[in-house]
Amino acid sequence: MTLARSETEARSVKSGGAQDGPGQAAAASLEQPGLMAGTPQKGSAVAALAASVLGFFIITIDVSGVNVALPAIGREFQGSLSGLQWVVDSYTLMFAALMLSAGSLSDRVGARRAYGWGLGVFTLASLACGAAPTLATLIAARVVQGVAAAAMVPSSLALIRQAFPEPSARARGVALWTVGGAVAIAAGPVLGGLLTTEWSWRAVFCLNAPAGIIGFLLLLRAARSPQGNTSFDLPGQVLAVLSLASLTFAVIEGGSDGLSPMVLAAIIGAVLAGVGFVIVEARGRAPMLPLELFRHRGVVVPAVAGFALNTAFYGGVFVLSLFFQEQRAQSAFSAGLMFAPMALITANFNYLSPRAVDRYGPRAVIVAGLLVGALACGGLLAVDISTPSWITALLMVPLGIGGALATPALTSLMLDSVAVERAGTAAALFNTSRQTGGAMSIAVFGALLARNFSSGMQESFVIAGSLLAVMALGTAVLLPRR
Repeated sequence: MTLARSETEARSVKSGGAQDGPGQAAAASLEQPGLMAGTPQKGSAVAALAASVLGFFIITIDVSGVNVALPAIGREFQGSLSGLQWVVDSYTLMFAALMLSAGSLSDRVGARRAYGWGLGVFTLASLACGAAPTLATLIAARVVQGVAAAAMVPSSLALIRQAFPEPSARARGVALWTVGGAVAIAAGPVLGGLLTTEWSWRAVFCLNAPAGIIGFLLLLRAARSPQGNTSFDLPGQVLAVLSLASLTFAVIEGGSDGLSPMVLAAIIGAVLAGVGFVIVEARGRAPMLPLELFRHRGVVVPAVAGFALNTAFYGGVFVLSLFFQEQRAQSAFSAGLMFAPMALITANFNYLSPRAVDRYGPRAVIVAGLLVGALACGGLLAVDISTPSWITALLMVPLGIGGALATPALTSLMLDSVAVERAGTAAALFNTSRQTGGAMSIAVFGALLARNFSSGMQESFVIAGSLLAVMALGTAVLLPRR
């Protein structure tokens, strides 16, 4: 599908109920006939959408909610800052590194089956996290969680792509999917802080068990997915894992140990594995990442912009969660409440995004979201220990709004730019880029905080804001006006 066609389809998106809260808006959308256009089995389509949204919610909350629980985890296990970084990055690293193969898996075995496998493993791994006796065990269970999450995300988007073949209906479905993630990102710190303060950090993980059961029940009502003949690219997958893992190790350990021989070896390994990955994908008969995808601006822009947005958001939540508890001595619940204003506003902006795309086009909405995020990072540079809590909470709101505006538009643009049989691969590429941005931001920002928390916090927001501003300019140049 060409970019021109995707832009035409994006302009056909119609949204309703934007004035309602996220739950009301979602319910209203599911009842609108437009959402069901082109879908012969309404109940099956709704079940597929609901399962996808729920899965994306629990996947995402295991980043944002866990961030607030990090100080409590560190106290129980007497872990260092680098150890706490691995609690987050062991999850996001495997999430990012395996998602491209997971996209191929989704296309090969069918989105419904791949999603079910991922959901089952994710639920069991979550229980293992909640019962972890040591920090090393927790990190190992987080690795398994990341593997399962990688299988779930591309298959969840492929489920939506298959359930809603009509572009405007699909855009509504994608908007609701992004609402699930946005609510988890924004509300995760509040929920994580409450559970950590009132019970234990372990409750943050155990919460996934009932959600996993509900997801399975919904998935049973979803229609079977078509299966393709996509091959598994083992060399490409191994090289992708080696490159990302080596790079993450180099940044995290380099922040505490400096440029040691082991860190230098990891940097060299990351570069060599990265070059090898590009060569294998260019020459392979069945690459997990067909390089011809990058010929489309509708693929390149979402991939790079998604990286920038997650760098700012995941990195910002990580830095601020530690700042509230380690520097301002707030409780986990109190720190989580600092994110409440952002949580209340973000979901509605996710649902407003398709409506804005319909009126102004994807280019304007994406650029606006990136610029709002960049301005938010600039505002957060003024935050220090003496800044009143209410001012800090308000300054965080635009960071959520920027991502909430841009992400649904980027997701729809990516899916509309490829044929249906490439939906899983395209979704995997988009989310690989996003999760890589999150993993790298936590590694880099954590290294900066380890040297000096105050200056490291400011440097982190300078990096995030600059990246968003540059990407806003690039998007304005690469995408046409409508």
